[in-house]
Amino acid sequence: MTLDWWSLGLQAINVVILVWLLSRFLFKPVAKIVAERQQAAGRLLDEAAAARDAAEAQRAAAEAERNEQASQRAAGLQALEQEVAAIRARLLEQAEAEVEERRARAEQALAAQQRSAQALAEQRATRLALDVAARLLGRLPDSVRVGPFIDGLATGLDRLPPAVRQALAAETGPLTLLAPRALADGELEECRRALARALGRAPELNLAVEPGLIAGLELEGGSAVVRNSFRADLARLNMELSQHDATPV
Repeated sequence: MTLDWWSLGLQAINVVILVWLLSRFLFKPVAKIVAERQQAAGRLLDEAAAARDAAEAQRAAAEAERNEQASQRAAGLQALEQEVAAIRARLLEQAEAEVEERRARAEQALAAQQRSAQALAEQRATRLALDVAARLLGRLPDSVRVGPFIDGLATGLDRLPPAVRQALAAETGPLTLLAPRALADGELEECRRALARALGRAPELNLAVEPGLIAGLELEGGSAVVRNSFRADLARLNMELSQHDATPV
């Protein structure tokens, strides 16, 4: 086999020229286009990555905001529950205090009513007892309704302060002697002697009949009054019982 070196050389030159032409007019533009496409793809990938990162950041921010809102909502609900519980407790305490106050007022009112009723009953019982005593004493014989009280009237004069007793003895007008009935001459004379011993002189007397005395004697003057009668005793007893009933237990 014989090689045609000229043909081979020409073909080699053609190949070199073709390669140069392809390199100059095909490979470089294609490489440039590929490079540009790669750069564009890189930019797109970078932009996609940035967009992805931005979206991830937005998602994370949204998730954090949701979590924050959920936390705030939970805190708000907890605070609201605490406030409601505090209001309920306060209202319950106020209601209990009001109930306790009303109960105390009711107990005080009941106790006052009971005391009032008891005092009224005691007053009625006292008046009844005094009325019964007055009626029983009113049945005493006339002989014992004056005589036994003469010395007691003189004793009452002796118990007066000396200045009062002297003023009573120095009165120029008559003294009034109250008796439950008309006095017999002997009873009147006995009264004069007893009063003379107590006052140092025999006073002038005006006799007045007062059946309300029941029994006893009373001497009235401008300076003093001496009572020694069942009426005075019953009045004093009624006052003492009334003061006793009015004393709080």
